[in-house]
Amino acid sequence: MSDTAAEVEALELRLMRAWLAGDAKDAKKLLARDFVAMIGTLPPQLLDRPSFAAGIERGFGCTRFAFHEVFVRQHGKSAWFVAGCELELRLGATPWVGPFLVTGLWRKGAIGGWKLAERSLARIDPGENLAGAVSKLQLWK
Repeated sequence: MSDTAAEVEALELRLMRAWLAGDAKDAKKLLARDFVAMIGTLPPQLLDRPSFAAGIERGFGCTRFAFHEVFVRQHGKSAWFVAGCELELRLGATPWVGPFLVTGLWRKGAIGGWKLAERSLARIDPGENLAGAVSKLQLWK
């Protein structure tokens, strides 16, 4: 694993632990000023940095997470994080639980290091047949 991949993965874990603890202050330290999150609902919803941080304090809670299949690719001063994840989220009294795809665009600045600029959370379709069909498209196999 490259240094960048290890660093970004550690930051992702720190962010998720802050969310788990309801620590919006620590989470906010990791978010870029122009941060935006795309939440995979129908219709999809956007949360900016202040809204996401306030949501952590006001009922958009994470009660459990486990990353699987983590990939980090660096592109210049940016890094793309993608992971399959088991999440237990709560939106007020409504649970939102299951397999998710979590993505993040991290940018490295001259001051402050890596900051998360973009986040996407979307439930994954667990259909075995669909995954197998997509796998057959991979030319490197």
